[in-house]
Amino acid sequence: MTSLPCQDGCWGGLQDLTVGYGYRPVRAAGWLAALLVVGTTMLGLNPPRAVEPGKAPDFVASIYTLDLILPVIDLGQQSAFHPVGASVWFAYALIAAGLLL
Repeated sequence: MTSLPCQDGCWGGLQDLTVGYGYRPVRAAGWLAALLVVGTTMLGLNPPRAVEPGKAPDFVASIYTLDLILPVIDLGQQSAFHPVGASVWFAYALIAAGLLL
């Protein structure tokens, strides 16, 4: 009898595929690099709005993406800019992916 895919734990299977339970940090770095490239491209094409247009720093898509992905580091871009439209959900997905990794 074959076991169901999630019988032994979906979370463990997901971790094994993505970061190898912490024993393969290069996988996590690869995922972070891929998220950075995709985020920079998407947010560069559809940049967020400045919270305070006259006071906001220059928007840098790669730094903004890093600010979303890295939960404990504040690079100042996330608080200065707010995404609009479908980019809001994309930004939430980057935040969630950063927390998971």
